[in-house]
Amino acid sequence: MTLISISPPAAANELSQRLQTLLLRETGQGLSSAAMNELLALTGHLVSGVGTPEVAQREVTVLLADLRGFTALTATQPAGVIIALLNRCLSVLSEVILRHGGTIDKFMGDSVMALFGAPEGRPDDVDRALVCAVEMQQAMERLNHEDQHLGLPELYMGIGINTGQVIAGRFGSAAYSQYTVIGDEVNLASRIESFSLRGQVLISEHTFERCQHLVEASGPMEVHVKGKSEPVRVREVVAIPSRGLRVPRTEGRRSHRVEVNLACVLHELQDKVVVPRALSATILDIGYHGLQLELDQPLTPFAELKLEFGLRLLDFLVSDVYAKVVKCRPHQGRWRAGLEFTAIGVDSSAQLQTFVQLLVARGG
Repeated sequence: MTLISISPPAAANELSQRLQTLLLRETGQGLSSAAMNELLALTGHLVSGVGTPEVAQREVTVLLADLRGFTALTATQPAGVIIALLNRCLSVLSEVILRHGGTIDKFMGDSVMALFGAPEGRPDDVDRALVCAVEMQQAMERLNHEDQHLGLPELYMGIGINTGQVIAGRFGSAAYSQYTVIGDEVNLASRIESFSLRGQVLISEHTFERCQHLVEASGPMEVHVKGKSEPVRVREVVAIPSRGLRVPRTEGRRSHRVEVNLACVLHELQDKVVVPRALSATILDIGYHGLQLELDQPLTPFAELKLEFGLRLLDFLVSDVYAKVVKCRPHQGRWRAGLEFTAIGVDSSAQLQTFVQLLVARGG
């Protein structure tokens, strides 16, 4: 096995995080930011004699959570609002992860990666990861409720989970190193997360096999993942009945749907970059959180799109809506696709709700 030295700052940070996890698990309360800084200073003096861990293969459940539409939000909100929203959100999510004994592997902009089973494993790693994911979505719902009263934009999160054999250890150099996990199963967790819609928890079949006694989940869905020759099966977690936990998205997606005939322009996104080529479509029905449209060519399931359409009753142009393709099927020589919004501007969301309510009141 290759041995890699631990830098004192990294080791001190890991020790402090594990102490914070222990406090949260045993007392339900963690240390404040000031107390954590003091703890880091103290542990920094204790790690010079810490042994160097071996790089080893182990089974780990990887949880990846990403805020949907956050990049688009940065274009419409001041930097101070964006930073405050992100820090507040990540702070709350971190507390949930640590309370369930997870290890925060890294923050990547508006996403977080957590490990269950590394650096130490427990028999119930998968169960704790699933409960953690559902409670993270519930925490997001509470945050949105609070933000709504403050006039702040809503944030939604997609979560992907996979369980499998990874290589775990401290990687880096003498100047800087970090304990993390690498391998194909980590990449698969990332791919599954990319398919999740806002407010959704998707898990791999490997994870479901280990937690089907615990969760209520959808039937298997096959998705084509980059780097895999065969489609991968994923399932959506709906609830954890024994804990009385339910994923909020199943309730939050209910809204009025109205029939319309609206011209729409679509742009595909590739690696979060808008492709210049535009597609024309017609919106057939629309609600607060999604729509159905018709067009001349098929759309790839789970493809990301940027939409632009007018609400003629309000003389309002919606140009800041992003969506994912949930399904697409042929219909009388054309194609019909169901889309769910992943991000929508505050003003556009309010105008869209008003538009739908007006049509409902008028009977369509």
